Amino acid sequence: MNLTTAQPARHPDPTTKASALAYLIFERPDLEKAEHFLNDFGLQTIMRGDSIVLLRGTAASHFCYVVRKAPKSRFVGFGLKVDNRADLDALAKLPGASGVERSHLPGGGYTVRLTDPSGFRVDAIWGQATAPKLSHRSALSFNSVDAAVRINGTQRPPERAPEIIRLGHVVLEVADYQETCAWYAQHFGFIPSDVQVLPDGSPVVAFMRLDLGAKPVDHHTLALAQGFAAAYSHSAFEVVDADAVGMGQRVLRDGGWTHAWGIGRHILGSQIFDYWQDPWGDKHEHYCDGDLFTADVPTGVHAVSREAMAQWGPTMPRSFTKPRFTPASIVALFRNLRRSPDLTLSKLRKLAKLFA
Repeated sequence: MNLTTAQPARHPDPTTKASALAYLIFERPDLEKAEHFLNDFGLQTIMRGDSIVLLRGTAASHFCYVVRKAPKSRFVGFGLKVDNRADLDALAKLPGASGVERSHLPGGGYTVRLTDPSGFRVDAIWGQATAPKLSHRSALSFNSVDAAVRINGTQRPPERAPEIIRLGHVVLEVADYQETCAWYAQHFGFIPSDVQVLPDGSPVVAFMRLDLGAKPVDHHTLALAQGFAAAYSHSAFEVVDADAVGMGQRVLRDGGWTHAWGIGRHILGSQIFDYWQDPWGDKHEHYCDGDLFTADVPTGVHAVSREAMAQWGPTMPRSFTKPRFTPASIVALFRNLRRSPDLTLSKLRKLAKLFA
């Protein structure tokens, strides 16, 4: 493969190293409708008010999903945990950053609010208290041809929304692909695990993981894809096993929600996955059995295609990546074609041929 364009790379001396993806922030015109979908999806409400709803999984975090009341629906951004107060002080010195502020959300702690090069809000968080873990069912035991572990027993996972364990990753589309990838590597220590490229070697998707040294982390916590404007693609939430993924599909389908893609197993990251749309068409993924990498694993480079997104299961439908054209997004398209070094008509035609 001829790599004609520089690939996203790890930074030799990042400002900080994020230690976890903490939460997502959405704005919705109807909090009740948003909460209904998220409860059916498996998240648990921990706070409900006139202007905000907070939800959590079973892991030791007070919340992982923030829904704020607003006239229009949009994805705002997300929070990243850092390990010490010095990290916040360093981030507060970046252009456009807020000062260090006390958080008034459950768990407390301190935050610095930043904006990435694509306009997404990024909260750096330190000092947030942990929450008690909630119980969840154990993973089911499996009889195999080599080992029978379940004798005189049956498999009967509970017929209810799957218990979300934790927020796993978020995927964003950006026009300024190289600058945005570099920003997360420079300021939060993200490492590209795998990069997907067009036939000419131009990178168009970067799967980026946290750098926790020898401690294994998810194959990707953040993924960035070349698009014509900044947009939310999807977020992913871990469940305990494949039966939880399957039961999630049953519950959501019975609830009348819109299916987006699945069930299948990804190639990059290896997760067993299933995707669903919330009332505003934003995709949410159930997954289990994802890859874990340490910091020393080098970046892989792969050709991008619709077929390269899954090992088995249905091929990614074209509706999954179909762009949403609105007056604002059309204006952004023409503006970004003029100003972004990463966006050209040729690249858009190639991406459209592959995915649109």
